[in-house]
Order: sequence, then structure tokens, then C-alpha cells
Amino acid sequence: MARIEELANEVQQLSREELAAFRDWFRKYDSDEWDKEIAEDIWAGRLEELTDKAIADHKAGRTKEF
Repeated sequence: MARIEELANEVQQLSREELAAFRDWFRKYDSDEWDKEIAEDIWAGRLEELTDKAIADHKAGRTKEF
């Protein structure tokens, strides 16, 4: 936890411009990491049960159009 506290302290010291740049960088980094995790889950078959249920619900008329 000490490292998180150090990082939090560093972030609090950033200027507005630096904070905006950091925020943009972190959003992209976090999004890319999430995409990698989802891709790994898909390839490992961890979403099979979820997709099968969604398809079954749709075929049974238990879904709505957006």
C-alpha cells in the first residue's frame, strides 16, 4: 500500500496541465489493459456460458431492442 500512497502523493503534486495529461494517459492505459483482459477471457472460453445464456434469452424473446 505504501507504493499507492507514494503515487497518490505524486499525483496530488501535478499541475493542472500535468494532471490532464496523466488522466489522458491513464484512461488509455486502463482501456488497453481492459481490452487485453477481455480478449484473454474470450480466447480462454470464460465468456461461453454468458454468451450462450444471452443468445438463449434472445431466442426466447426475453430481450429488447436498443
